[in-house]
Amino acid sequence: MTATATADWQSWQVSWDRQQEWYMPDREERFRVMLDTVEAVAGPTPRVLDLACGTGSISDRLLRRLPGADSTCVDIDPALLTIARGHFAGDDRVTFVEADLTAPAWTERLPHTSYDAVVTATALHWLDTEPLRRLYGDLAGLVREGGVFLNADHMREDRAPRIDAALQALHTRRREQQRRQGALDWADWWDAVARDPSLADAAARRFALLGDPRQPTPDAGRRDRPTLTRWHVETLLEQGFGEARQVWCSASDALVAALR
Repeated sequence: MTATATADWQSWQVSWDRQQEWYMPDREERFRVMLDTVEAVAGPTPRVLDLACGTGSISDRLLRRLPGADSTCVDIDPALLTIARGHFAGDDRVTFVEADLTAPAWTERLPHTSYDAVVTATALHWLDTEPLRRLYGDLAGLVREGGVFLNADHMREDRAPRIDAALQALHTRRREQQRRQGALDWADWWDAVARDPSLADAAARRFALLGDPRQPTPDAGRRDRPTLTRWHVETLLEQGFGEARQVWCSASDALVAALR
């Protein structure tokens, strides 16, 4: 890979991060808490499964913080995986797997049968309740005894609705201001992906497989998706984890840790 191509993939990685930060301004803080927990539980050289890895944002931070770690990056999205593979080209600490997390035998595609830590962020909210419940059971079988699973996603408490509403309104005003200043949203970012010749084929495969993210999802308001943090904690315990709790939260997001 040429230096120019490498710089292009780096640019896409940064672009993805900026687009995600527009929705989640505290994204780096949740990553810090996530990696604190990985290091506390698994030490400085963990074997990590980066679940629904996207462009590899978590693995990028993991390997900069813990250079002795290795990461298996799993996703179903051909376009995001193309960016991730380009970003990590030549780094033998990273392995890529294209897999559907709702498929019955997806774990058979992994290079290892056991991991010190499994990490994921703002991805599993796409799954309905029963597929997510099954996935949590799969993960209980993948995380080694004493290892940890960390999920940072759209979850909420229902005990302080007025506080949550006030904070959400503040974040909305900030996003609107940033949008006026040129911040890319989800649809704009994917439009740029589709127009880039180096990503056009992967984007076309992504759109055929998962739908066009530039278009509204017809059934977005009718999905059976769990939103309460306590559901995630209780379900992780039901599916075989020894303990689980929230370790970080914002008005509409939480980081849940589960120990085997």
